This record gives sequence, C-alpha cells and structure tokens, in this order.
Amino acid sequence: MNENKRMAYWRANLRLVALCLSVWFVCSYGFGILFVEELNTIRIGGFQLGFWFAQQGSIYVFVLLIFFYAWRMNRIDRDHDVHED
Repeated sequence: MNENKRMAYWRANLRLVALCLSVWFVCSYGFGILFVEELNTIRIGGFQLGFWFAQQGSIYVFVLLIFFYAWRMNRIDRDHDVHED
C-alpha cells in the first residue's frame, strides 16, 4: 500500500471516529446536561426526555454507535483494500 492510500484510509478512519464521538457527545453531554431543561418538556413513557437521555439514552446511542462503527469500518476496509478475507 503506497503512502497516498494509507493517508486516505487514515483520513476516512479519523472522520468516522470524529463523527461517532460528535454524535455521542451531543447525545450524552448535550441532551443529558446542556439541553435537559428544554427536553424535559417532552415526555416519553411517563419520563422526561432530558432525564431519559441522561440515564439511558446516551447508553443506547453508544451501543448503536459501536455497531455503526463496525459496519462502516468494514466498508472503509473494503474500499481501501485492507479487509480480511
């Protein structure tokens, strides 16, 4: 693998990590702490949405991000021809 391909692969990997971390930050810190008062005006299942994100929502989002990251990295690996057979 030449240097340009390595750099393209690394950039794609870093973009994906940055995207996943941004989504997790918004869901855990943003929805659970910063925007909790606004979200608490919405109720789901009897619980305030801000409370739900602080207690459970960010964990669910994190688990979904793990599966998304694995799926997307497999595609990036295939696109850059570094996948395992």
